[in-house]
Amino acid sequence: MNVRGSGAVVTGGGNGIGRALARGLAAAGARVVVNDLDAAAAAAVAGEIGGWSAPADVSTEDGVRALIAAAREHVGEIEIYCSNAGVAAGSGGDSTEEVWQRSWDINVMAHVRASRELIPGWLTRGHGRFVVTASAAGLLTMLGSAPYSVTKHAAVGYAEWLAATYGHRGLLVHCICPQGVRTSMLAGSGRAGDVVLQQAAIEPEAVAEALWNGMTEGRFLILPHPEVAGYYALRASDTDKWLHGMSRLQQRVEES
Repeated sequence: MNVRGSGAVVTGGGNGIGRALARGLAAAGARVVVNDLDAAAAAAVAGEIGGWSAPADVSTEDGVRALIAAAREHVGEIEIYCSNAGVAAGSGGDSTEEVWQRSWDINVMAHVRASRELIPGWLTRGHGRFVVTASAAGLLTMLGSAPYSVTKHAAVGYAEWLAATYGHRGLLVHCICPQGVRTSMLAGSGRAGDVVLQQAAIEPEAVAEALWNGMTEGRFLILPHPEVAGYYALRASDTDKWLHGMSRLQQRVEES
């Protein structure tokens, strides 16, 4: 796959998975706009890769519009959009209304709002690539955080809808669903993260490599942890057995 010269945007690109994605695309020759709420982090990554920084809050409609307008000024047409920004906040279903809304705006609506801006032009030209960073929590679940699990399920659902609706018109959609990745988000995931994710955690660069391989092969579902495919199949084929296993994991979290 040749992305040399392509205009690309990576949201949440100042750290973690986003930084790795930006580096990988730039190394392949793409012209990369790095977005982050942290302007200094975005500028640092952009400077490192020879790209451009465009700080904006992609949890809002105005922020997404401002980002895409700024990116077009830097690279012209956007051919690859990595909707990577995400948040893990709250705990159970009793998380506050504000936490639920912020999780919804960043983990779901940021994808919806970006696609609304980009898809009309992509359909006219007959090509475009939209990358959603979701999570294995969107295929399975994540103990300890109801807002994160619920919104990541929604993110996967929206990515699937985009692929099913526009795939025949040239839109390529990729949905990244890693488990534990060694980022600040994992570090802040508490005891549930320690029990469920830490042992098999990978570096952000491994996620970027998995995306590149998936893009090259034209795959929708990107699983940096291949074992997730087996868990996903078990969940679908024997949901009660899968839920029983998750319940036992929850007991381990509570007992430790």
